[in-house]
Formats: sequence, C-alpha cells, structure tokens
Amino acid sequence: MATHSVDLDAPDDAYLAFWRERHLSTLTTPRRDGSPHVVPVCVTWDPEAAIARVITSGTSAKAAHVRAAGPEGARVAVCQVDGRRWATLEGRARVREDREAVAEAERRFTERYGREPRENPLRVAIEIEVERALGNG
Repeated sequence: MATHSVDLDAPDDAYLAFWRERHLSTLTTPRRDGSPHVVPVCVTWDPEAAIARVITSGTSAKAAHVRAAGPEGARVAVCQVDGRRWATLEGRARVREDREAVAEAERRFTERYGREPRENPLRVAIEIEVERALGNG
C-alpha cells in the first residue's frame, strides 16, 4: 500500500470503503496561539459534496477553536488509522448551529457508527469543506 494524495473527484473504492467503516478519528484544530489541538472524534465524509462532519457540544474547545477563526473558517484535519491503512481529510471548518445541519450530521453519524448519538441540546455540527485528501485504503 503506497502513501498517496487522493483525487477528490475520483477517490478509489478502497479509500471510500475505509471512510464507511466504523473507525474513530482525530480532529486537529488550531488554538489561538497556533498550536494544534488534537482530539478523538467520530467523523463522517460525504465525498460527493466534499464535506466531512463532526458532531460536538457547542461548548467544546474544538467548536471554540473553529469559531475563533472567523467566517472564513479554521484550517483543520481529520485523520483515521487502522494498522497500515490511514486517511486524512484537510479543509476549512465552520460551526453550524442550524437544526437542519445538525440533524444531517446526526443522521450520517447514525449511519456510519450504527447507533444514534446521545442526547445533547447544545449539539452543533462542525462542517469541513474538504480541499485535500491523503492516505492509503
């Protein structure tokens, strides 16, 4: 398995399958001082729309870091690893608080992880406009 950039317009079947399997990932967001904040998350990827989604509490540090970047969004990365297989998605993240966006993120979470997320009235969705993909599936 070779390490490679992934064509976002035509990711290979193994890469797509890897993003459908149940895996925990990490989300890396920039702190105000520029240092990386890396935390475990569940993430979903919609390759057709080039959007990755993470659900979280609106009071979380990751949501605060993304908000602090302003309207242009924060440069972030999500990564998952399983043995020698790994996949990274990079892009600009924004916090979405509207019910429709949060519901879509919850639906995708349930589809990928096989369970509904626990109740959280403060839930938001972090949406990442994926600009680059790396890895080997």
